[in-house]
Amino acid sequence: MTDRKKEEMHELDGRTAEIEREAGLSVAEEEMREEIREEMQEDAIDRRTVLKGMGATAAAMAGSSFDLSARGQNEQETRSSTIEPATATSLFPDVHVLWISAALGCDGDSVSVTSATNPPLEAVLTGAIPGLPKVVLHNQILATEYGDDFMKWFYMGAAGQLEPFVLVVEGSIPDETNKEAGYWAGFGTDKVTGQPILTTTWINQLTPHATAVIAVGTCATWGGIPSSKGNPTGAMGLSDFVGWNWLSKAGLPIINIPGCPVLGDNFMEVLVYLLSMLAGSAPTIPLDDLNRPTWLFAATVHEKCSRAGHYEQAEFDLVYGRPDCLVKIGCWGPIVHCNVPQRGWINGVGGCTNVGGICIGCTMPGFPDHYQPFMTEPPPLAAHVIEITKHAEGVMAERQQLVTQIESMARRT
Repeated sequence: MTDRKKEEMHELDGRTAEIEREAGLSVAEEEMREEIREEMQEDAIDRRTVLKGMGATAAAMAGSSFDLSARGQNEQETRSSTIEPATATSLFPDVHVLWISAALGCDGDSVSVTSATNPPLEAVLTGAIPGLPKVVLHNQILATEYGDDFMKWFYMGAAGQLEPFVLVVEGSIPDETNKEAGYWAGFGTDKVTGQPILTTTWINQLTPHATAVIAVGTCATWGGIPSSKGNPTGAMGLSDFVGWNWLSKAGLPIINIPGCPVLGDNFMEVLVYLLSMLAGSAPTIPLDDLNRPTWLFAATVHEKCSRAGHYEQAEFDLVYGRPDCLVKIGCWGPIVHCNVPQRGWINGVGGCTNVGGICIGCTMPGFPDHYQPFMTEPPPLAAHVIEITKHAEGVMAERQQLVTQIESMARRT
């Protein structure tokens, strides 16, 4: 095919996409959404297949073809290379979610989000929630696209050609300056050097253009397991990397949603809140001093735990499998901010203490180092437990004394 023919086809694709955007939802897109709704209602297809199909179709319908071979040729050939932008420039009415999972992590947060039920991810992607902008998700775990077809959205975001978009970072951020050669994390290939584009380079290039940035999971929020003592990567949380005073184009700091992995419903609730903000139907998202959504992380595990009453009565389990308080066998619930005991894990069911497990503090800064060794009584709580026990014993003694008096009076009458 001649260069002239390629240019004509490229222009035609651009005009076609523009007409479709002006006309609203295309017939094909509407048919796709209706078909997916029917399949989901009939439980005829698994959720993961649905999510992959929707992500691919939405991405294909959201924009036109791009000539990825015509990127600039003067980028610096350095280890932290500049990301090449795509040649086409377009503004999208849709909200794109660029999800980076190529940091130091296990992809558990991506998997966890697919299990959300309130709301489910597919409800947002199919436009089933009234009043929200259309969402196009670009997540390499869930995508059916690959190569340039997948990467083009990240190139556009880095070049300021994708508006608006929400950047989601999963996994902790490595220190790429602490070694003489090699790299810790990256995805995509620099067309000039032939080397992988570092994850830190993507973050530096994408954050200035993002409407909002979410750090999902404990690795991305505080550093998590990759940042534990002895790890050579120098891993850190996203806020430590970009700076705690950083603000997005919408004036928002990094929104931290910790969890190992993140609770799927927590992430989806925050995403819907941000979409409502963009639609002008919600105020600025309320965050605490660690930039966590206040309504999700204000309470401790202990405050919402079904076993909390046993704690007050000094009824402590010394072995697993009993219904009493778990503090003496390693539960950190009294000082850990997490809503899993109240919300459950999937569709209101499950969650660490709800199924007899201890809380190991996975949503907190300093995890895991500050909460080890696991399955032993937390030292900071030991003295408080002793006080609680003394108080409970005193209350029980007073109660027994009262019972004795009542029984004595009953015998006299």
